[in-house]
Amino acid sequence: MLALQKSAVVGKAASRRSVAAKATKFDEELVQTANKIASPGRGILAMDESNATCGKRLDSIGLENTEDNRRAYRELLVTTPGLGQYISGAILFEETLFQSTSTGSTMVAELNKQNIVPGIKVDKGLVPLANSNGESWCMGLDGLDKRCEEYYKAGPSTIAARDCAYGLARYAAIAQNAGLVPIVEPEVLLDGEHDIERCFEVQQAIWAETFKYMADNNVMFEGILLKPAMVTPGADCKTRASPETVAAYTLKMLRRRVPPAVPGIMFLSGGQSELEATLNLNAMNQSPNPWHVSFSYARALQNSVLKAWAGKPENKKAGQDALLKRAAANSAAQLGKYSADGESAEAGQRTYEKGYKY
Repeated sequence: MLALQKSAVVGKAASRRSVAAKATKFDEELVQTANKIASPGRGILAMDESNATCGKRLDSIGLENTEDNRRAYRELLVTTPGLGQYISGAILFEETLFQSTSTGSTMVAELNKQNIVPGIKVDKGLVPLANSNGESWCMGLDGLDKRCEEYYKAGPSTIAARDCAYGLARYAAIAQNAGLVPIVEPEVLLDGEHDIERCFEVQQAIWAETFKYMADNNVMFEGILLKPAMVTPGADCKTRASPETVAAYTLKMLRRRVPPAVPGIMFLSGGQSELEATLNLNAMNQSPNPWHVSFSYARALQNSVLKAWAGKPENKKAGQDALLKRAAANSAAQLGKYSADGESAEAGQRTYEKGYKY
C-alpha cells in the first residue's frame, strides 16, 4: 500500500565505524509494491483531495458538497472499466479509504479488482511555516506511526526547504516502518513570475536537502516513490517553455539529485493543462531514464471527467470514458509514444489556481 504526505513527513548518532542501514520486516514488500506501481505504461491517479477541495470540484458543476455526492464521484473513478490497464496506483483521501460504493463493495476492493494499488494521504493539511517567506508545511507527524498502522490494515526559503525536507524524511521512515510505500512530494508551486532557471535552482536545493535527510533517517530508496513538480516557468512568467525545454531542465535536475535506486518518478501536474502535462511527460520519455518516469495527476486526469459527468447519473459512462481517454494518453506518454492528434481544445485549458490549497 502507498502513503502520501506533501512537503511538510532520531535516535543516537552512530559512530563512523558502525554506520548501517536498518532493515525492517517490510523491506521486501516495500520494494515489490514500489516496483509494481512503477510498471511500464502505468501511473497514479491522485484522488486524495480533502473534502473541502473535492467540494470545490463539485461546486464547479453545480453539485452540493455532501458525502453522497463525493462518494458518487469517487465511485465513478474507481469503477471505470479498464482503468487498471493504465493506472497502477490511486491515492485516496481518508474518507474514501473506508467508504463503500452504492453496490456495497469498498472503494479499495474496486481498485484491487483492477490490480491498482490503493494509497492514502496521511498528512493533516497545510499550515504556514513560521519565519519563512510565505511557505507552508504539512501537519501530521504527531501520531503518524499509529495512523499508518491503521491504514496498512485497512488495505493492502532555506528554513522552509530544510524543515519540509526533514519532515518528509521522518514521514518516509515512519511509513516504511509501518509497511507503506511513501510517496515523497516536496511540491514547488507554479505561483509567481519566475523563469525556468529560477525553478531549476530552487528544485535542486529542495531535492538536495530531501535526500540528505532521507539518508540520515535510513529511508530505503528502493522502497519509495517520488512525486515532484516538473521544472517549469512560473504561471505568470511571460516566457513560456516548450515540452522539450521542460523535459531537458527536469531530467537534468533529477539526474543531479535522485539516486538510480529510486524505482519511480511520478510527476504531479500542479495546475498544468491536461494537454501540457501529457506533452511534457512524453518529452521526458523520448530516451531511456534511470527510473520509471511517469505521472501522479489529479486535475490533469480529472478536469474533463467532471465536465463530462456533470453530476448526472446518466452521464456516468461519459465521465468514465473521459477518464479512460486521459489515462490512456498519459500511459502512451510514459512510453514516449503519445500523439496530440485528435485532442480537444478543452484539454488545453489551464487548471492552475493561484494559491491553490489541497
